[in-house]
Amino acid sequence: MTIYGFGNSPCIDMTLHKRFIEIAKENRKKLAFIDRSTDRKITYGRALIATLILARKFRKFEEGFIGIMIPTSAGAAFTVVGLLMSGRTPVMINYSTGAEKNAEFAQEKCGFKTVITSRTFLEKINCPVIDGMIFIEDIMEGISTVEKLRAASIAQLPAALVRRFVHRGNDDETAVILFTSGSEKEPRAVQLTHRNILSNIMSFGRFVGLSAKDRMFGILPFFHVFGFNVNLWTPLCYGMTDILYANPLDFAKVCTIAREERPTVIAGTPSFLWGYLSKSAPGDFESLRLIVSGADKCPDTLRKGYNEKHGITLLEGYGTTETSPVISANSHEYNRPGSIGKVLPGVEVRIENYETGENCEIGETGRILVKGDLVMKGYLDDLEETSMRVRHGWYDTGDMGYLDEDGYLWHAGRLKRFVKIGGEMVSLVRVEDVLESVLPSGIACCIVEVPDPLKGGKIVAAVTAGVDEKNILKKMGKQLPNIALPKKFVIIEELPKMGSGKIDFRSVTGMVHNLMHQK
Repeated sequence: MTIYGFGNSPCIDMTLHKRFIEIAKENRKKLAFIDRSTDRKITYGRALIATLILARKFRKFEEGFIGIMIPTSAGAAFTVVGLLMSGRTPVMINYSTGAEKNAEFAQEKCGFKTVITSRTFLEKINCPVIDGMIFIEDIMEGISTVEKLRAASIAQLPAALVRRFVHRGNDDETAVILFTSGSEKEPRAVQLTHRNILSNIMSFGRFVGLSAKDRMFGILPFFHVFGFNVNLWTPLCYGMTDILYANPLDFAKVCTIAREERPTVIAGTPSFLWGYLSKSAPGDFESLRLIVSGADKCPDTLRKGYNEKHGITLLEGYGTTETSPVISANSHEYNRPGSIGKVLPGVEVRIENYETGENCEIGETGRILVKGDLVMKGYLDDLEETSMRVRHGWYDTGDMGYLDEDGYLWHAGRLKRFVKIGGEMVSLVRVEDVLESVLPSGIACCIVEVPDPLKGGKIVAAVTAGVDEKNILKKMGKQLPNIALPKKFVIIEELPKMGSGKIDFRSVTGMVHNLMHQK
């Protein structure tokens, strides 16, 4: 029997949708969603009715996987919950990096046809209708009065009886298919179970002190694990009010909403957080007690900016899609800026020497391996890749790092972002950090490796504007050995990014290779 504790209400063999039913019954009149994209406010009681209606509708669809391509909104949340209640598994489709291509890729990869989306949304992003698409507007318009009354009657029953009208399921069932970013190779379909997600919500929530009194600001897309777990299911599992806005790149509007709706928790990527910092005014974030940066390294200058402008301590966390996602985090109680925090309760981390496979000593950099209920079920229909990444219960993150003497985890970069030059292993992330610290304000950078027939690899700096290379290299040379200094600078006016705001290293590397070849 698996027991997850949420405050005083333990969840036994719990699924996400059953947890939602319990919370909705306990908080019937409380606001579940403040949807600023549609200017709608929805209570938990109304949300339960909506999901029960949709669950009945979705039972008419084919069993198995169903795609979802809807921006961050109450409607997207209802669709996810409704699918789980109907016994279907949502497949979250990335609409930010080519909606048509990604929808077709998901259909082929997971073997399904139906994609629930929005006609208005497709028009907005100029995505053509593809075979299998069903519009949420049509589903909502087709709801009859009888269906509404039936769902409302069921919603009045005790939680135990309401659960009889939805898919039973168990915590080992796949709760969602999420795709890896594809920043380094073709995206993989990650299967996360109810247990994976619930255990991670419990661990993270306890570590940073989340409660029903918090108000989450949900700005991240639900197709990203960060958004799916932290912005969607964490507030629903704790009974928070979830303030939703569909466009995280609308920096000024996000700041306005923060000032008006007064959230207490916000999580974002450094790219988004930079935008909010630049567009915000003093007082915009005074309601926040917790602001977390994840999905990419957090620059010291970003932490300093939030502290100086808003008096806020920006906390950095670390995770992967395959770990549901949070592995470690800093908190107000345990915070070591520059680190990726303490390993969460119930999670095991081992640092393995990348050459010998032995455990590393304190302070010694090696592969970061993770074990616990947060580790994925596996990659869909890819036993070979799953067995390569999960060995004896340990998930190989592909990241390099070390643990210090106080138990803080430090990230040294992807193993693939280490290069061997002159017999020495050089971290491209370290080179990037140093370059960022000496570049003029407003210039972004990315460090990549290009093949060198003599030395095996050459470090190249991609920057968004011209720089005084000689002066920059002189400053970098005070912090790095000569073999780690960029051998060439190339200008890419805008570095391509993923939907989460992370730099798309795969695309940058390709662009640099092309530019080098042209010259």
